[in-house]
Amino acid sequence: MTTRVTRPQRLVLASVCAVAVSAIYAIQPILETAGAELGLPPRSLGWLVAAGQIGYFAGLILLVPLGDLLNRRRLIGGLLALTAVGAAITAAAPNGVVAVVGLAVAGVFAVVVQVTVAYAAAVSAPDERGRNIGAVTSGVVIGILGVRVIAGVLGDTVGWRAVYVLLAILCAALAVIVRAGLRPDVRTSDERYAQILVSMGRLVATDRLLLSRGVITFFLFASFGTLWSGLALPLGAEPWSLGTTEIGLFGLAGLAGALGAARAGRWADTGHAQALSGWSLLILAVSWLLIAQTGTTLVLLIAGIIVLDFAVQAVHVSSQQLLTTAHPDRASSVIGAYMAFYSLGSALGAVTTAWAYTSWGWWTSCLLGAFYAASGLLAWGLTHLVGTSRTVTTSLKFVQVSQDSTPRS
Repeated sequence: MTTRVTRPQRLVLASVCAVAVSAIYAIQPILETAGAELGLPPRSLGWLVAAGQIGYFAGLILLVPLGDLLNRRRLIGGLLALTAVGAAITAAAPNGVVAVVGLAVAGVFAVVVQVTVAYAAAVSAPDERGRNIGAVTSGVVIGILGVRVIAGVLGDTVGWRAVYVLLAILCAALAVIVRAGLRPDVRTSDERYAQILVSMGRLVATDRLLLSRGVITFFLFASFGTLWSGLALPLGAEPWSLGTTEIGLFGLAGLAGALGAARAGRWADTGHAQALSGWSLLILAVSWLLIAQTGTTLVLLIAGIIVLDFAVQAVHVSSQQLLTTAHPDRASSVIGAYMAFYSLGSALGAVTTAWAYTSWGWWTSCLLGAFYAASGLLAWGLTHLVGTSRTVTTSLKFVQVSQDSTPRS
């Protein structure tokens, strides 16, 4: 069922994505404060970050495929309610173990983001699918970056637990709004859940588009994770020595870049998704030259953040537009598999940027981020080259067959 998606509906869908993904990333700017209150030693703080990411990865594999079997509107509401439960557990956690459990629960059900994107793709008319995906996924970037600002301010004023109280309330409220404001998206598949899981694995192994876009996204978000997981390290050190709230404000620069790419979906709808991806990956690699400049001024760093987030969002929207157009009946499974690459890439960036910075400094982290971006560009180039080669070969075969079938005088 495809029809026009109204602006209020796009706003609701984008809000679902922003709030749900915030449940995973809200812990990062308040990590030290939360860990100290929960009695966690510094060496164990990483578990608070890892819990949400591990839960999210599990949800991508186990829960997102349900979107190809169930009414997605009802599924979105249910997953939001369970995300609220995870946030509430975290807010009330008496110790680190309970907090890790709460964050893991929130992470598992925060995959409502991918079900929401699949819903947007399924109910959209073909000529507006990319536009709607772009609008909805902009909520993801707003959540990832905007929550840094909000959590930093709340953590310094009211306390870190207030962040998760707020998220629990917003998730519960959105669950009600989704039920009342969105139309049903009933699935008619005869497949069973186990068959969906098997087919998702088969898609990853055999579908060239999914595999190529997955590899590109792996490197894309490894580069993204290198910046946002490591940025606090140079900003918190000399000569800047910025606090949590000040560091969180850099998320506004990322928001500006991501929102600037809002038209990426419309460009993808006009058939330019592949070219847009290539140019954006090149811009992503170049942005690291600006991001590395933190010695005497932060102006170039801010400009680099804007450029980087613009490029990441443009590639991300283009990939999802291509995949959901190619697999309209398996949008949830395809997006779940695709986002598994995203999750692994983000984790790689987070782990390696800290290692690079503590070993050799921020310049090394920037070289690493640029390397990931260049690897994504190479993956795109190879895919584009293979696709062009196949087209040329097919054309030559067609010409040869036509010549062979032409009557000779």
